[in-house]
Amino acid sequence: MTGILNGMRVVEGSAFVAVPLAGMTLAQMGAEVIRFDRIGGGLDAGRWPVAPNGESYFWAGMNKGKKSVAVDMKSREGRELISRIITAPGQDAGLFITNLAVKGWLDHETLSSQREDMITVTLKGDRDGNPQVDYTVNPMLGIPEMTGPEGHDAPVAHALPAWDIAAGHVVVQALLAAERHRLRTGAGQGVDLSLKDVAAATLGHLGLLGEATMTGRARPKAGNALYGAYGHDFLCADGKRVMVIGLTERQWKGLVKVTGTEAAMQRLASATGKNLADEGVRFALRHDITEILKPWFAYRPRVVVARELDAAGVTWAPFRTVPEALAEDPDLSEDNPMFKLMDQPGLGRFPVPGSPVNYTGFARQEPAPAAHLGAQTEEVLSEVAGLTDTEIQQLFDRGVVQDIGRRKTAA
Repeated sequence: MTGILNGMRVVEGSAFVAVPLAGMTLAQMGAEVIRFDRIGGGLDAGRWPVAPNGESYFWAGMNKGKKSVAVDMKSREGRELISRIITAPGQDAGLFITNLAVKGWLDHETLSSQREDMITVTLKGDRDGNPQVDYTVNPMLGIPEMTGPEGHDAPVAHALPAWDIAAGHVVVQALLAAERHRLRTGAGQGVDLSLKDVAAATLGHLGLLGEATMTGRARPKAGNALYGAYGHDFLCADGKRVMVIGLTERQWKGLVKVTGTEAAMQRLASATGKNLADEGVRFALRHDITEILKPWFAYRPRVVVARELDAAGVTWAPFRTVPEALAEDPDLSEDNPMFKLMDQPGLGRFPVPGSPVNYTGFARQEPAPAAHLGAQTEEVLSEVAGLTDTEIQQLFDRGVVQDIGRRKTAA
């Protein structure tokens, strides 16, 4: 099968989340993505979560469908090989994404001296080139200070690397935009962006910077409440918890109607002189509203709550652990065409997602497993770098390149 980016070749030099995610996204759209790592594995080879045998679920997840090359990046010969792979000829090649510190041998200026139409997308920590990760960017921009239960006086960091995820998709956008420009003009492009700038821009887009500038106040913690409208979590009679949303007028009216709280809500509006049709008012009065709604949920098990909320068209969701979601939600199974049950060597059999994007002109591509470290070293050296079998064998013999599977077979 072919994807919408079939024929494109992208080389990836990366670690952590953002750029590996970008490369995986491109691979799942049909691009040939070649990831290079140092001999023995880079920073991601054993990244948590890991199986009891030490195999990395992270590696398996972030490197689906990519080709893996392992090279001695400290040696001159190894660096020359990587440069040769990146700048190899081809109309749809000469594309490099990275977040490694590559100044002096893999920066855009150096690569462009070997291929004039080179496109390089480099993700930095901040705009000055200092190292940053999601878990340092997030606190410096103030998000943990507005996260957590009301009245909680300590910051609450998040479990989801949100800025890495956003930055990874910006890397994809930047690469495709530069490649479109090259198709039209023939010109290459060096693209720089930073993790911190992606996060800071997002805060600006969401209005958080404007709010802080004009009010001079930090946004307070609101627990599980939906900021600026009504949304809250409720405990059901069986001890299970749900999240219920009353953001739009339709959602709000449906929630009030199904819970039979119209009269109580009218009394609250009259007592406060506020109009509950205003979503901001609903947020301001969220504690009073929650107390009115709480008994309805407390007297019903979640299965009944679910049935009645669904019948009323209310927007809601159950709180689950990931194992519970796997057991209960068909969207995390092969009922969802995005997923396929796959055997990942060393890890076991579990649902693996393909791309969430559907195209009318292309069949959905099934996810491909992640290759073991260096699995395509020989293939890439032959087909991309143009080396002979003898030259390739000599590189293996000298330890300049590696394929763990090849080494195990030889043993």
